[in-house]
Amino acid sequence: MSRIAAKPVRAVLLIVFTFGLLYGGSFAGAEAVKLDLNTATVEQLETLKGIGPELAQRIVAYRNDHGPFRSIDDLIKVKGIGARKLAAIQHLLMVNTAEPISAAPSRANQ
Repeated sequence: MSRIAAKPVRAVLLIVFTFGLLYGGSFAGAEAVKLDLNTATVEQLETLKGIGPELAQRIVAYRNDHGPFRSIDDLIKVKGIGARKLAAIQHLLMVNTAEPISAAPSRANQ
């Protein structure tokens, strides 16, 4: 490739890379790690765009008061989370609803 042709290619690559860094893009098919609403800490929730310390605390308090979230859509029940905010962050969230495995033997095995 000639030096003249290489300059536009480098410029395009620089633009794509910068855009990815600024807007949270991923490279090589890597997927961002999603936060589990049922285990995320206040500090982890604060990393989401539009979620400050007070709202993050309300999410955790809601979870503590009402039990685990059953779906991401349950987040709308938290004061301060509206449809637009939920739509903006839902791709960054997940809800693990699996029951924890108990270490105690069941009565059926006794």
